[in-house]
Amino acid sequence: MDARLINPVIDSFREILPQLGFVDIQRGKLSMGSNSVESLGVTVIIGMTKDLRGSVAYNMSENTAKAIASTMMGGMPVDQFDELPQSAISELVNMVTANSAIRFEQLGLDVDISPPSLVVGNDFRARLLSEKFLVIEMLADDKLIQLNLGLESTKKE
Repeated sequence: MDARLINPVIDSFREILPQLGFVDIQRGKLSMGSNSVESLGVTVIIGMTKDLRGSVAYNMSENTAKAIASTMMGGMPVDQFDELPQSAISELVNMVTANSAIRFEQLGLDVDISPPSLVVGNDFRARLLSEKFLVIEMLADDKLIQLNLGLESTKKE
């Protein structure tokens, strides 16, 4: 995977999450994934097309998703991961990915994003378009969100 396709996503994550109430945004470990993403409990997949082809799978535990939704909703308690917190997490992913698309366009890559698809459960694997993909651990106030990037440029240089 092209290294210049990584920073726009990380930079977007670091820019958007503080706007939603998170204070400490850190990047954790980087690794390579292959074949499929194993769910941590909540996985949101969003695709990219045009000059980029592939998808990003945002992966987190259900407890992390509830805590993030609570922060996004001004500290409102979230006991169940039902429709409202699911909508909040989908919107977070949409905001980060849309900001990434803007950053990619600043690099000369025309990008469209798909609506996010949210899946809840531990016993599933999501296959990305790329056989190999980059796994980036991001921590938002010590809450782990795994970014799985399977992106490739289709633009002819």
